[in-house]
Amino acid sequence: MTTSAPAVVGMPLAAVDTPALILDLDAFERNLSRMADALRGKPVRLRPHAKSHKSAEIALRQIAAGAVGVCCQKVSEAEALVAGGVTDVLIANEVVGEGKLDRLAALARKAKLAVCVDHAQSVSDLDAAASRAGVKIDVLVEINVGADRCGVEPGAPALAIAQAVGACTSLRFCGLQAYHGGAQHVRSVAERRAAIGGAVELVRATRALLESGGIACETVTGAGTGSFPLELASGAYDEVQPGSYIFMDADYNRNEFDAAWPRFEQSLFVWTTVMSRPNAARAVVDAGLKASSVDSGMPQVWQRPGVEYVKASDEHGVLAIAPGARPPTLGEKLLLVPGHCDPTVNLYDWFVCVRRGVVEALWPVSARGALR
Repeated sequence: MTTSAPAVVGMPLAAVDTPALILDLDAFERNLSRMADALRGKPVRLRPHAKSHKSAEIALRQIAAGAVGVCCQKVSEAEALVAGGVTDVLIANEVVGEGKLDRLAALARKAKLAVCVDHAQSVSDLDAAASRAGVKIDVLVEINVGADRCGVEPGAPALAIAQAVGACTSLRFCGLQAYHGGAQHVRSVAERRAAIGGAVELVRATRALLESGGIACETVTGAGTGSFPLELASGAYDEVQPGSYIFMDADYNRNEFDAAWPRFEQSLFVWTTVMSRPNAARAVVDAGLKASSVDSGMPQVWQRPGVEYVKASDEHGVLAIAPGARPPTLGEKLLLVPGHCDPTVNLYDWFVCVRRGVVEALWPVSARGALR
């Protein structure tokens, strides 16, 4: 982490140096409230995914708004969140390697911790690490419901892994991880509904098989920002894991959303300065590849019709200015909507939290670079 924050509390946004990661607190808080409203009265828990924000400050606010805990992807993320006061964490991913497993087991002494498995060898290795640490670790079997990433196949293969967990002295089987990541950015509602419908059928069949074999499946968890209303309505899930809803990004904003679903606002931005105006049709900003992820497309210039971010290099972003558009001036500062919020956050040490144009708080990205 850098030694100094990019702003001070009370500073006007216009004075914040660039590039900086800006969080609009009013929009962020409305997003928290809309998610809480969506789950109110439903028999489904909220466990938001902290890989989006990598921030203990934000995780604690999500829990205060009704979440039972959070998810993360890496042991080092879990360590940073627990150090920041989070007491209930699911590592919604597989963890392999003795060093990582020993760290995971040690962390289970400090917080309620769960982790995913999808292979018999992983079960054996995790049990050994838990035994060495003298702890019992909750385990979910991850099943492949269509993303074709991690996850044992549903049905009998998942049953075999659950049975292996049940035979361990230092592990406790507590359910299924069933996340269809590939469905989150399927653009049309109809296609997303079909993808999640297929996932739900696999979940139901696998849960029924487990229970017919005498294995209680207390939790099925999964879902993301692009699909969670479907998992929520299915009756097959006990917990949902949306993450990007607090921020949104250009990729999610391209999705079609059902009119009955909650709509989340853009709250996360990259603050950038026009550093060059080579000609009337082009401007260059100081936010390039090191300031905003482009894996899901280029950032979008916020509320500036006719000004398009078209190319990124290490330290530069090129804007194309359409004829008739209001051109940005040299030194002008602009808000960019990141193409993909999660990896963009990981480029920064701080959230500069702004309310109505004034810096109200600075929150550290406490798990920045937590990749192990």
